[in-house]
Amino acid sequence: MGHQIIGLHDWLQTPPGQYLLRWEQTELDRTVADFFGYHALQLGLPELSGLRANRMPHRWLAVSDATSGRPGAAVIVTHPCALPFPENSLDLVLLPHTLELSPDPHAALREVHRVLVPEGRVVVCGLNPNSLWGLRQRRGQVYQQLGWGQLFMPEAKDLIAHWRLRDWLRLLGFEVESARFGAHRPALSNALWLERFAWMDAAGDRWWPIFGGVYFLVAAKKVHGMRLLSAPWKTRKSLATAPVPVASPAQHHHKQHEPD
Repeated sequence: MGHQIIGLHDWLQTPPGQYLLRWEQTELDRTVADFFGYHALQLGLPELSGLRANRMPHRWLAVSDATSGRPGAAVIVTHPCALPFPENSLDLVLLPHTLELSPDPHAALREVHRVLVPEGRVVVCGLNPNSLWGLRQRRGQVYQQLGWGQLFMPEAKDLIAHWRLRDWLRLLGFEVESARFGAHRPALSNALWLERFAWMDAAGDRWWPIFGGVYFLVAAKKVHGMRLLSAPWKTRKSLATAPVPVASPAQHHHKQHEPD
């Protein structure tokens, strides 16, 4: 019996894929609303409107195929390892499942580090191999080697564990600011059964958070030895309000009569 390989975009239309998208969209809306700057980029996954809650004036969606854009979005067709932006030019980059589907995730992360400004943020969504979903995925891979069955999640070259990604980011000079796990319901393909286990989302957040089907990580680019300067208007204001020593008439008279 042959096996079927399903891609990410097709899998996202399934009940577990839709469940995952809803969780990630909610998390992105909550997180990116607090990031400020001028330029933001979402790299891949047009099914998510990752920057809709962000208020930066310049926001782009980068895709590898011109036919996979999203209506109403400023779309750039590019490769994740060769972004058409100069160094230190972006304030925020979103990577929704970009690394696990990239042929070279290390190169993609290095490119993100290049284009981010100091203190700029990268947000990563990734499928968690150390979860109930990851366990079912590995079982499906064993079955496929025997020539039958299919994977629960879309086939990727390598799912990247949360702690492994932390190591990669640290080596590049990023500092992880927050990490959260979600999608705690069992690895089920039926919409009705997924809904019956909705209670596991709250229970998982409390009792087994690291076993969620997906992780959501925020990191900031750090440049050692660099000191951020205040805005010029702040400097002028502080100088204008600083106290200025003024000699009193008594002090002036005393100095005139000091002996040589």
